[in-house]
Amino acid sequence: MSHLEPEAKIFACSQSVYLAEKISAQYGIPLGKVTMSHYSDGEFQPSYEESIRGLRVFIVCSTFPNSDNLMELLLMIDAAKRASARHITAVIPYFGWARQDRKDKPRVPIGAKLTAKLLETAGATRVMTMDLHADQIQGFFEKPVDHLFASTIFLPYVKNLALDNLTIASPDMGGSKRAYAYSKFLESDVVICYKQRKEANIIDTMELIGEVRGKNVILVDDMIDTGGTLAKAADLMMEKGALSVRAICTHAILSGGAYEKIENSKLLELIVTDSIPLKRESKKIRVLSCAPLFAEVMHMVHHNNSISGKFIM
Repeated sequence: MSHLEPEAKIFACSQSVYLAEKISAQYGIPLGKVTMSHYSDGEFQPSYEESIRGLRVFIVCSTFPNSDNLMELLLMIDAAKRASARHITAVIPYFGWARQDRKDKPRVPIGAKLTAKLLETAGATRVMTMDLHADQIQGFFEKPVDHLFASTIFLPYVKNLALDNLTIASPDMGGSKRAYAYSKFLESDVVICYKQRKEANIIDTMELIGEVRGKNVILVDDMIDTGGTLAKAADLMMEKGALSVRAICTHAILSGGAYEKIENSKLLELIVTDSIPLKRESKKIRVLSCAPLFAEVMHMVHHNNSISGKFIM
């Protein structure tokens, strides 16, 4: 290998180029060249336009809907394997299908497990992701998984807000562990919302466990989809006497009427990462980039250095 050749190469699926460009700039190497051939029936084929033989390859691809993103990632992994890449790391800032992490009723798939097996079968030798919907998804892989936490990005921002009477809130029972971790680091109180759903994305009732009167509240969650839960939680807390309500969500899926719900809610601010590109701008949404975090961890992984220092809670 020439001493002028980059030590690793970073490539991107077509819908994640916006993030991969920022990651490669932070890493200090140019983004690798990939071309995509499309057939008239919708089939597509990626092609690496530079040699990757014997190299470590990072492939950046958030697998948000539609499923073409996941399929493109699988094809790019397979192509890298057949091009004799030495290591193939799937960098998946947003790991889609993660809400299907268990069999919660008869005759349903475990989509997160299936996705893990597809990635390994394609040829991924390592996976790097951020704020999985459920930590145990790491156990679905037989390959190493670097599970990063967006708290590394969010906590400095929250501290800089210097809010008095800060309270951390979880929008549901499932997120209580995350809320307690934030509250421990910030030395704040915790409240939890208890919700019941009629069906997916439709909330029937919501109750608040804890006191928010006279408090500045920050809701924390791993993702925001339709925005119904956060909007309802913010409105409920303001009714209970909260001074302000903000929300932190790692992955901004924001489907359906999410933007309208957020803009019409009592939320003062929604802070997200750029793991998924925003469909449109909103005066209430602030985006903090996860590119520096991924670039630094990718550099550590390539040089076989410990990444434990990147976990601040």
